[in-house]
Amino acid sequence: MPAVDSHAHAFDLTRQGWGGDRGFDIQPNELGTAPQFLHMLASHGFTHGVLINPLGGYGANNTYMLEAIAESRGRLKGVALLPEATPEAEIRRMVEGGIAGIRFNLDFPTSPPLHGPAGAWALAQAREAGWLAQVHYHHGDSFVAAIPVLRRAGLPVIIDHSGRPELQGGLHQPAFQALLDFGRSSDAVIKLSGIFRFSETGSPYADTDAYIAALIEAFGMDRCIWGSDWPFLRAKARTDFGPLLAALHRVVPAAGDREQILWHNPARLFRMSP
Repeated sequence: MPAVDSHAHAFDLTRQGWGGDRGFDIQPNELGTAPQFLHMLASHGFTHGVLINPLGGYGANNTYMLEAIAESRGRLKGVALLPEATPEAEIRRMVEGGIAGIRFNLDFPTSPPLHGPAGAWALAQAREAGWLAQVHYHHGDSFVAAIPVLRRAGLPVIIDHSGRPELQGGLHQPAFQALLDFGRSSDAVIKLSGIFRFSETGSPYADTDAYIAALIEAFGMDRCIWGSDWPFLRAKARTDFGPLLAALHRVVPAAGDREQILWHNPARLFRMSP
């Protein structure tokens, strides 16, 4: 069965140096090239992946991502950052080079913004390019403030890292409930990733199970995708691909449902072929 890891990052300092506009630094233990990522995927029976520009390391420069996609023979797609000054020719290069969407980091001041004229421009470019909008945030209040913009965006929306709930707040915390309502009342997609970021007990991440189950119920099995977040930037503790995938198997025990999450849904969103 083909399968997609819908969230990973790749860096190769022999191909591209760090960007001056980076949101954070990449530590030596967090480095990983695209060939290493593809080899790791094959070791776990995965066939495809989606590279995400995290703002860290390379900043808003998508050069290495585009090179990695071009060399992957159709196995990789990308989600890029789109600063307001991006020339039209560069946008065309991104469209032709396998970029499937743009990402907004709501809590990073150096990220291209979702709000205001710059955000409106970026969303307009995404609509014209046939891209999706991917949203990442650390604080639920940031997402709540973004909901009106996302509802008006007029293009597919993906929420990163399970909405990063704060487990001390419980399932009924207002921001998580707002995310569940957004899932029920829109055609947005939730990425069942990043559980190592909000788990309080760590591997095997059982304390996140109820949240993942609630997200699947709210968004529906046909609007869920999964990502490892390899190579686990800014992780709180040792993190590996296997336990994260095992956590998905625990919450989604039916093989047919996992096939929906790991292949059919991301293949549709990112326009992938077996």
